[in-house]
Amino acid sequence: MSQKKRIAVFPGTFDPMTNGHLDVVGRGRLLFDELIVAVGHNPEKGTMFTLAERADMIRQLLAQYQYHNVRVATFTGLTVHFAQQVGAAAMLRGIRNSSDLQFEFQVALTNRVVAEVETVFIMTSPEFAFTSSSLIKQIAWMGGDVSKLVPPLVIERMLAKRGPVNIPDNHLEETP
Repeated sequence: MSQKKRIAVFPGTFDPMTNGHLDVVGRGRLLFDELIVAVGHNPEKGTMFTLAERADMIRQLLAQYQYHNVRVATFTGLTVHFAQQVGAAAMLRGIRNSSDLQFEFQVALTNRVVAEVETVFIMTSPEFAFTSSSLIKQIAWMGGDVSKLVPPLVIERMLAKRGPVNIPDNHLEETP
């Protein structure tokens, strides 16, 4: 008797993907047969990168880890509709603090009632609990060092989009 494949969706805008996001992917992939990093379009959020640019960047970031059960997809519309289309049994969400939990709890209950999709929460590793993509962009735009918060590829892409970002000179030498 074959068992149904356990698929989860890790949805987000990922503008840009952070080390915290990568941490959630790395740990979350161990819980499911397949994890889909679902890069979404949120019309209420202004983004630095296009949907295609974000998906491409995430594919490149994840390729270095050679996770065989993780793939990247883009979607527009409701996240639960995307989850249903791909046959996901669960949404994977990272929780940084009690504010995240309060918001995510409400969304999780709604998703369960509306689409019969469960939510699995992973607590963010302590070193990433204070970061968000919005905060990272703000720090970079104002000349702060974000090299401990995002991978080198993200810094390269931010430099290409926004011009000079304050990072240590030796950081760029680490970029493959």
